[in-house]
This record gives sequence, structure tokens and C-alpha cells, in this order.
Amino acid sequence: MRKVKIIGAGMTRLGRHLDRNLKSLAAEAIDLALRDAGLSKDQLEGAWVGNTSQGVLFGQESVRGQVVLREMGIGYIPVVNLENACASSATALNGAWAMIALGEIDVALALGMEKMYMEDRQKILQAFLGCMDVEALPQIMADFEKKEEEVKKAQEARGEAPKKKSGQRTIFMDAYATWARQHMEKYGTTQRQLAAIASKNHYHSTMNPLAQYQQPFSIEEVLAAPEVTWPLTVPMCSPIGDGAAALILCSDEFARKIGATKPVEVAATVLASGQDRREGLETPLVRLARKAYEKAGIGPEDVDVAESHDATAYGELYATEELGFCPVGEGGPFAEAGHTTLGGKIPVNPSGGLESQGHPIGATGVRQIVEIYWHLAGKAGKRQVEGAKVGLAQNGGGVVRGTEAALAITILKN
Repeated sequence: MRKVKIIGAGMTRLGRHLDRNLKSLAAEAIDLALRDAGLSKDQLEGAWVGNTSQGVLFGQESVRGQVVLREMGIGYIPVVNLENACASSATALNGAWAMIALGEIDVALALGMEKMYMEDRQKILQAFLGCMDVEALPQIMADFEKKEEEVKKAQEARGEAPKKKSGQRTIFMDAYATWARQHMEKYGTTQRQLAAIASKNHYHSTMNPLAQYQQPFSIEEVLAAPEVTWPLTVPMCSPIGDGAAALILCSDEFARKIGATKPVEVAATVLASGQDRREGLETPLVRLARKAYEKAGIGPEDVDVAESHDATAYGELYATEELGFCPVGEGGPFAEAGHTTLGGKIPVNPSGGLESQGHPIGATGVRQIVEIYWHLAGKAGKRQVEGAKVGLAQNGGGVVRGTEAALAITILKN
């Protein structure tokens, strides 16, 4: 297997781009990545494209990648379209890496793209529902409503006044809230610790000009914000949005031939799916992290910077434990002590994470890897993790039978 390097990256600002289509967003990210790599589009030998919701939202099925690439004059090369929930474009990178590592091609594009924001909110919600077992949805939704009612009664019994609701609740926020409550009950995790994670990510976003939100929130402001579903408030949850992110990958030989100035090695790219919970069985993410570390020849203590899938603040807490950055059950105190903040033991989500950077589903996997690449190449600006040599991106999405459906971990090394 040949070594594979990233030599270029680009992305759009994430947000509500009502005046733009997917073609223009993808073209912007690809042009930036090609310029960063010092290549022309004619030098690409293949493209792997991650996207999740264009079929549901706009009726564009089957040839999504070909549609956006042909618009900008990229044709003939193989284009592989991948749909794998929130891990769609991390899966795209995995495919591009494999073909280069096997020696089939020398240079490829990995693209994540999503156009989600529209006025018809019901249509957007339909895209999220499709990331679950649709036959089981009636029972899933009934279970979540029952749990929500139980939480409400418990709050009333404690004499707590009901908080203002945000009206932005989705079925995935219900899932994350359920997991968060289970963690709180088992380990004593507090809502304030979740707020500390959200506050940290919003602080990081103030240094990221491409983030969807760039507003700081104190812990108290996070706690006082409208509630989505307890214990999650609005600043603890990721927004939907539009955007695209692109990476140029190539063989080590190609990088040397063109004189790439700051190539970064893809040391590991691994995928998995969820699994039914069984007593004594390690979670899929723990097992996948071990596999990634073994492939990269490192341990969690060697990671200098990480991007985790914080669709909610609890998502980051869970990831820091499962990835081995802190012991299981201690993710809350670990974050509250500042260890995951820039300048801490292991900066997590210096981009602002999904909570602030945004979460255009199909673009998120590559977007996270772009952030890690920028830190290792010394291109992250004000939020740069100084001296970063090893970075990790953890991406997951969808829910089947109460656990994540798709998982991806990517490790980059200088």
C-alpha cells in the first residue's frame, strides 16, 4: 500500500445560502482546494463525492457528483457518489484514499457537499427521518414523546419552572438528549458540564471566519438559552445549513514530483457501522478508535488536535471518552477543567465544531478533515494549535436500534 498525502483543501463558509445552489458551493470549495494544491482540474484522476439529502429535498438522485462536477468542466474521470448519513464525505475520503493507496490512480478529489436550508421546514425534517429505520419511526417517536413527558413530570415534581422551548427540535436531538440523560444518571455528569463544552466551542468559533455562528456564549448564557429537549439548550445543538468542503489527495510520489510544500499524510482512515448493545462488548467507536490508532502507529496520547462529531455537546463528551482522551465517565469534568480548549491538553473542535461551524450533513466529514489538515499544515490562523503533528477527525451519523449507524475516524500525521 502506498502512502497517501493531502496537498490541498478548500471550503465555503457554512450557513444559510438561500441565494446559491449546490453547484456554486461545490465549485467554490473545489477551486480553493485545487489552488491550494497548485493543480488544475484536468490533473484529477477520480472524484469521490459525499452527499446525503439532495434526493429528498430537491429530487436529485443517482448522479449528484457528476451534475456538480460537469458544471465546472470536470468530466470523463470516474465519479463515485456516496451516501452514508453524516459520515458520507468521510466515507468519500476513504474511497479516494484506497484507490490511491492501491496504485490505481495518483491524484483524486474528495468532496462533501450539502444544500439543506429551505423555508419548508417539514421537508428538512424528512431528510433527518431518512437517517433512521423508517419502519420503526412510529415506535421511536412514541418512545421519545414518553421520555419527554417523564422529564417534564420530574421537573414539575422538583418545583422547577418549565423553560421556554426553541421550536427547533428534531428526532436526533431527542436521541442525543436520551443518551445524555443516561450518562448523567450513570456517571453524575451535569448540565453545566455540557454547557461548558458548548461555551468552549462557541468561543473557538469566534476565531473561524468560515463558521456559521461566530458568537461567544458564557456557560451561564448557554444554560439560560431556550431548551430544545432537556438537558440540551439551543447553543448545545448544531444548526442545519449549506456548504461544501474539498480535499485533494495524491500518492507520496506525486506529491514529491510536483514539489508539494506542506503535504500531510493520511495515516489512517477507517469505517464501521453500529451494533446492538451487548453486556461486556466494547462499543463500535472504541473498537474503531483502536483500529485507527494501530494503523497510524500512535495512541490517543499522541493526538495534538481533534475534531469530533458534536451534533450536540453530549456528542463531544461521548467522543472524548470513547476515543481515549479521558476515562469513560469523566468527559464532563475533563471538559469543564478546560482540557479540550485551545491551549489545553487536547484541543477538541477548534473550528467551533458542528455546534458553531455548522452541520451540512454530507459535507461534515470532509469539513472536519480540512480543519485537521489546516492545523497540521500551519494554516489555521488565529485558532492554530501550535506544533500540531497528529490530528484526528471522528465522524458518525444516523441511528439504527438506538445506536449510531455509520462511523468514521481519520488520522492525519506530519
